Amino acid sequence: MSQFLDLAVETAREAGAILRAEWDRPKQISYKGEVDIVTESDRRSEALIVERLRKRYPDHGIVAEEGGGAAAAGAKFCWHVDPLDGTTNFAHGYPCFAVSIGLAEDGRPVAGVVFNPVTNEMFTAARGEGAFLNGKRIQVSAVDKLAVSLVATGFPTHQRKRSANINYYWEFTLRSHGVRRDGAAAIDLCYVACGRFDAFWEFGLKSWDCCAGVLLVEEAGGVVTDLNGGAYPLGGPHVLATNGRIHGEVQEVAAIAERAGARI
Repeated sequence: MSQFLDLAVETAREAGAILRAEWDRPKQISYKGEVDIVTESDRRSEALIVERLRKRYPDHGIVAEEGGGAAAAGAKFCWHVDPLDGTTNFAHGYPCFAVSIGLAEDGRPVAGVVFNPVTNEMFTAARGEGAFLNGKRIQVSAVDKLAVSLVATGFPTHQRKRSANINYYWEFTLRSHGVRRDGAAAIDLCYVACGRFDAFWEFGLKSWDCCAGVLLVEEAGGVVTDLNGGAYPLGGPHVLATNGRIHGEVQEVAAIAERAGARI
């Protein structure tokens, strides 16, 4: 996997340079929906990433958030690209955003990179080879109780009034040390991988949001399932990533939230 990971790292740095140069300037913003924004920086970052990947691996599929890629029918390998995870943060000058590039083989993540160009943190992982932050191996936390855990989640930018997650947020706020909502799922998953967060859950993520991050959590010794404990397919309706030690307890709280009126 080294050749795939090397390309992803190099490409993420190039795309990150675009974002870093533009994030504190006035933004050209348009809307994909009522509140779902996209900037010219998203598009420029994606165009660069897709061009680099397509040039090196023309037979691979590419699924990218802004539609610049093309899923090759029957392709064994497919790249899942978020050129700017945390666009709302970026547009508001809040330095919590990243380039996320993940490669899946037959639907299973095998290589991934998440790069925050403001903090210069490069998270990398390859299947069976561990997870790293700026070249240093990382692992999930050793926390074994939800009550002393710091956990994270996210909320959709559209149909927020119909999101069941507010019920989960309430239950986890009562039962954990704290809940954070930073608005960048790829970074949240990386923070589980390196032990800053002990758990992360969210609804409705796309494959480009989580391909790289899911692999990072698993390679750092964590566990990724859906909220019911089943296998999580990329882009599935809900995801739960933890350090493994509190996974069962988090599922129990999720079940309480569901009984309290939420629906998975």
